[in-house]
Amino acid sequence: MPPGTDLIVAGDATAPDQARATLDTGTTVLTGHGAAHRNPADADVPEIGDELAAGRALRDLGRQLLDIAEGDVGSADARSHAEAGPVLGWSL
Repeated sequence: MPPGTDLIVAGDATAPDQARATLDTGTTVLTGHGAAHRNPADADVPEIGDELAAGRALRDLGRQLLDIAEGDVGSADARSHAEAGPVLGWSL
């Protein structure tokens, strides 16, 4: 991550088994959310719920980053094609 970028993963004290992952670049803030729900038949192991919620929050944040990157790649590709001028013949 670039200098000055912070990644914080935190649980929610008021909502057990909830977590959020916040990425702050200084110009952009993205927040991923995750939750874990224990089956009542399973043993109560809070660490597992914490891990699941945090992992899901990070996965949500990662999805957001990938969506942004794909849009940036598409924009950069469109600009490079526009700068190259019209394509003659079959495009590849």
